[in-house]
Amino acid sequence: MDALLDSLKFDDKGLIPAIIQDAANGQVLMFAFMNRTSLQKTIETGLCHYWSRSRGKLWLKGESSGHTQKVISMRTDCDQDVVLIEVEQQGVACHDGYRSCFYRRLEHEAWQVEGKPDIDPESIYGKKS
Repeated sequence: MDALLDSLKFDDKGLIPAIIQDAANGQVLMFAFMNRTSLQKTIETGLCHYWSRSRGKLWLKGESSGHTQKVISMRTDCDQDVVLIEVEQQGVACHDGYRSCFYRRLEHEAWQVEGKPDIDPESIYGKKS
């Protein structure tokens, strides 16, 4: 496992960007950062773990919502400085209640929301996002 993780290029804060994609349809669900520990836990458990820069801690996706991400495959790019993880998403990926965090689209020089949330985030997190 050490050689595998050593082959990746983490930034000066020890982080690597992770793009999370729905394995079933290719939809990009979210973007997050991983550190060595979260990447190792993801590989070992088959469930996505991330590093929260705002909270300064490791977190398992779905630990409070139940909306977990089961790893189907992992890839790295040619520079080995980003990872792409295909997942089986349980529930929604976005803390705003949308399936994907990428629910805003640029249209006529403004961000337009596409669709409606699949769930009310207040029902999961007890507060508005």
